[in-house]
This record gives sequence, C-alpha cells and structure tokens, in this order.
Amino acid sequence: MKKLNGHNLSGYLLSAAVAAATAAMAMPAQAYNLYSQDGAEVNLDVEAVFGTFSSEETYGNSASDPGWQEGYIKYGFSGSRDLDNGATLFGAANAVSSGTWGDGDAAGLTTGDETKTKIEDLYIGIRTDMFELSAGRQNLSIGDGFILNGDSLNLGKGLEGIDPAFEPDRGGAYWLAARKAFDKTVVARIGGDAGLRSDIFWIESDNAGQASMELAGANLEYVTEKGTFGAMYIKGLGVDAGEAAFMGLEGRDGQKTISVRYQGNAGVENLFLSAEYVSQEDGVSGDDTNAWYAEAGWTFADAPWGPSVNYRFTSYDEGYDPLFFGFSRGYGTWFQGEVAANYAGPFGTGTDINYLGVTAHPTEMLTVGAGYFNFEDKNDTDAVDLSANELNIWAEWVAMDHLIISPVLGFYTPDSANSSQGNDNTNTYAQIIAIVPF
Repeated sequence: MKKLNGHNLSGYLLSAAVAAATAAMAMPAQAYNLYSQDGAEVNLDVEAVFGTFSSEETYGNSASDPGWQEGYIKYGFSGSRDLDNGATLFGAANAVSSGTWGDGDAAGLTTGDETKTKIEDLYIGIRTDMFELSAGRQNLSIGDGFILNGDSLNLGKGLEGIDPAFEPDRGGAYWLAARKAFDKTVVARIGGDAGLRSDIFWIESDNAGQASMELAGANLEYVTEKGTFGAMYIKGLGVDAGEAAFMGLEGRDGQKTISVRYQGNAGVENLFLSAEYVSQEDGVSGDDTNAWYAEAGWTFADAPWGPSVNYRFTSYDEGYDPLFFGFSRGYGTWFQGEVAANYAGPFGTGTDINYLGVTAHPTEMLTVGAGYFNFEDKNDTDAVDLSANELNIWAEWVAMDHLIISPVLGFYTPDSANSSQGNDNTNTYAQIIAIVPF
C-alpha cells in the first residue's frame, strides 16, 4: 500500500471521495432571461461562491495550522425551444473558473497554487410531460445523494509528483466542489412527478481522483404523498488502470451496487423519515460489502423558531466504496462532520456513525443549526484510529439581495493519539462561505 505523509493512500482516496461532498451547498444558479419569444428562451446563468477556512490541526498539509481560501465562478448560457409536437428542446453551455489560495486545505490535497478555467456543463436534451432524454457533459444526482450526487471531487496539486502518470488537479476549490459535471452522460427519465418513474443512465467521468470511472445504471421510484420508495442498480464498466491503481479503486471495474431506499413523512406532517440500504460487490475480488443508514426527525412547527431535531445512524463496512456521494440535504449529508468527512476521516467506509442534529429558523432570512457526530472506526488492524467525536455549529444568513453568508465552527476530538492528526487534541476548525447571486 502506498503511503502519503505517513498515512495509507487509501485514506486519501476516500478523503478525496469525500471532497465530492460539499458539492457546495446546493447553490441555485442565477438565471437572467436574455430572450423569450415564440416558445424560445435564452438565459444567462451565473453563480459565484467564495470561502475562507482555518484548522488548528493538519491531516497531511505541511503547515501546522493551515489557513486557506477557495472560490469559483460559474457562467454561461441555458435555453429551451418548444417544438411543434409538444416536446421541448433544451440545453446549456457554461464554464467554471476556480482556485485555492493560501496554505491549501487541511488534508494537503490542494497546495494553494491552483487556478483553472474549464468547460463545465455542455449538454442538450428533449423532454415531454412523461419522458426526457439528455446527453453531454452534465451533473446527475439520484435519490438522497448517498451513492450518486455529481462528479464533485475537486483535488488540487497536493498528490502530484508521487506518480508521474497521476494528474489529479481539477483547479482546487476542494471544499466548495466547484466542478460537479460528469464528462460524458446519456440520461433517460421516464414518468412524471407522482406514481411510478425511472432513470436510466450511462456515465463516464474524467476525474483522476475517481479513476475516470465508467458506469451504467437504472433507478426506479414510486412517488406517493407519504414518501418516495426507490431502488437502484449500478454496474462499473471500466476505469483508468493507472489512476485506479494509485487511488486503490481497481475494484470499480465490474463493480455491482444495488440499493433500496425510502424518504418521506409516512403521512405525518411534522415527521421526517429517510433510510437506504446498499449492497456492493467488488469487481476484482468479488467481496461483498454493505452500507446503510436510518434517520428520523421531527419539526416542532408551533414552537418559536420552528426547530427540527434529527437522529441518524449510519454503518459502512470496511472496504465499502462510497462512489460519487455528495452534499445533498445540508450540512451532515453526506459529508458527516466538516473535519472528519473532508480532512481527518473516516471517509464513508469502515465506520459506524451516530448523528444528532438540531436546526432552527430565528427569522425568514436566518437558519441556525448544530450537529454532533460520534465515529466508531471498525478497522482494528489499521495503525491509524479514526474513532472520534465532532460538533459542528453553523448558520445560513441571507444578508442582502446579493449576499448569502454561511459560517461554520467545528470541534473535532480524536479518541486516540494514533489519529490522523497524530494526537488526541481537540481541533478547532472554522470556515465562512459567501454566496454572491449576481
């Protein structure tokens, strides 16, 4: 097994896979209509996100207490055209300019010397009320994002030079996950907003951190007023051999992943339920691994600030591959713990996680929350113990029409001095994200 700064590289593979996570807070792109006439529409789409970060401990960065900045701007055009047969032709073309500055992130996956401008979305499609077919370079998310939520792992130059054939740099912005689009896709969606519906997809990544995986899959959902029931099958069709060997992802070639899930309120207005079970077969060894979670929450709608309380238990087998999971419902999904999920580990494998979260809304423009995570490392043979506790405190504030601010404060405490930070001190971590809708 290759080593990096004294740690197993497989950990950094997952730390990478985790980066996909914070596919940056599900930012809505700002669309400005440039033309709308006779069933045709052209929009200018712009989104900009910037963040500053600091960590008292390091997980691979050469700086003892790294501080860094990330940012990106996404810009381009989208449009649609109504056809005579009742269908609509649609598409988009845009680019992303991104970068990381300062010391680079706490895991050392970026160095602070990354900038890049590259095409992000470039796709075309056709849709009717019950069918949609699209192809090209685009994002794709299925269900709760537990398995598939975009190609949002954004490594920088931190792993360059270890293997000359491995070139992971996507332009930095590791936490913000500036780039989320898969390089090549064909996606067919069948069905409407209720009842039985499905997605059939083929995807090819150009992300070295994901071993440029090619896959195909099918998703089936039954949507009711009480919740959505879903099942998905994914088959790995190939990887880049050199990238897979470097990242420890050889098993994705021929890998089989099956999941079943539910999310809804079971007909109870203030109740939230969500669960998913995944069975996975390694494409090389044939080993079977599982992952699952179950979550329940309640909103006290009549109480001041309308608080919600959620508890979740997640279990990942050792050797389980979290694939393309990402930031979906907010902090804690599916990057569980800002420090643990992005820098320290565990990274969506070989661990049990207890989570307790509280969210409240003091005003229409302000949401505050806190999340507590307990991580139990199930790998008894590894020299690094990733068992830990973490508390995150966060807010999302609409400061004005063109500025949304989200600060996060994290306290991460390993159970053992044999941790990924090399001690059992409490690490104080801080970040502030600014979203600028133009």
